[in-house]
Amino acid sequence: MTSNLIALGVSHKTADLALRERLALPEGRATGVLRELVAGDSVREAVAISTCNRTELYLLAEDPVQAESEALGALTRQAEIRPTELLGHIYSLRGEDAVRHLFGVTGGLDSMIVGETEVQGQVKRAYELALVEGVTGPITNRLFRDALAAGKRVRTETAISRSHVSVSSVAVDLARSLLGDLEQRRVLVVGAGENGEATAKALAAVGVRTIFVANRRYDRAIGLAQRYGGEAIRFDDLPAELVRSDIVLFSTSSPHQIVGREELELVMEGRARRPLLLVDIAVPRDVDPRVRELPGITLYDMDDLQREVARNMSGRQTEAGSARSLIDEDAARFDRWLGELDVVPTVAALRERGEAIVTQVLRENEGRWKALSDEDRARVGTLARAIVARLLHEPTVRLKRAEGDDGYLMLQAMRELFALEDAAGPTAEVTSLEARRNRSG
Repeated sequence: MTSNLIALGVSHKTADLALRERLALPEGRATGVLRELVAGDSVREAVAISTCNRTELYLLAEDPVQAESEALGALTRQAEIRPTELLGHIYSLRGEDAVRHLFGVTGGLDSMIVGETEVQGQVKRAYELALVEGVTGPITNRLFRDALAAGKRVRTETAISRSHVSVSSVAVDLARSLLGDLEQRRVLVVGAGENGEATAKALAAVGVRTIFVANRRYDRAIGLAQRYGGEAIRFDDLPAELVRSDIVLFSTSSPHQIVGREELELVMEGRARRPLLLVDIAVPRDVDPRVRELPGITLYDMDDLQREVARNMSGRQTEAGSARSLIDEDAARFDRWLGELDVVPTVAALRERGEAIVTQVLRENEGRWKALSDEDRARVGTLARAIVARLLHEPTVRLKRAEGDDGYLMLQAMRELFALEDAAGPTAEVTSLEARRNRSG
């Protein structure tokens, strides 16, 4: 069962922004990919995580090799790219490696900014989406609950997140390094979601009191502007506001670019060559990267921010070591739980097989013991069962002690040697437990 868990994806460590944005899975796309995968025969459970830094699929597979192939096909079809374009960029992890990777992602250890807190909420929302869509199951439910708990533990028991650095704060710091004091600058935040709010908060922390917020949902823009002393504008008024602003920070969740090169050409004409700084932290990108060709425009995107982070984040590596130790503990605890799911039904089936053999042998020899009393017959049965129990004791103990791939191989060998192929599998057992939990809750 352990080796049937798969993590497949790309991240800022393996792919540039241009590829990551093509593979991004906004909610609608994620739903389609997840449904497609579980509709086949190879994937039983699935969760998709898509952030500015990564797109990953977590799968419980019936056939891991086929599941990887189907997942790769689903990703490349929605991105409209050839599978060969992912060579050297996509990674596939199985079993314990997949578990530790997810726990590390949730704990912020695999983020562009080590220890950043936003990823905890992003993983939670990804899991909740899969839960609502009905594509999770007992294994992925436990996996993601434990991963979220591990992420919380890392942030509680280590100092890895105490400096509160985030992509949004790095974007604001970049603007300050380029333009100096921002208090007198006219700043526009495009997007009123989680990243938009984080950006507004980071701006307020450095003394920017006038924040103009644009978003397709005007009510959310109003709420964000009120919380941080800004003013909301309607999305239709964005072109006019671009003419007036000094700095524009983009952070929407739009699946398409919202500002193109032609639009910004018109904007720059209205600015009388006054320079404009654009910081785009959205993935997929909100701004057409070709605007860099326009005089007077300076554009930074996530790849640029990644280079800034690399120069300034060395201080968190010490805390990352402590956090990794906690992650390893929690991942090992999940691995043990998963291993026990395999062992319990196998041990039960082994004992049932032993009892069946005792019953069969006693029945076959019934005619030889006509002179025995009922009491003596009971003694013979008890003796036979004791011999079987003694014989199976050591294999059972060794099976329960075995861990990792060795345990999995031993388990499979036990099933094969004792012809336990028809024994109830762990998924059936866990499904029953999950159903009882849902009814009681």
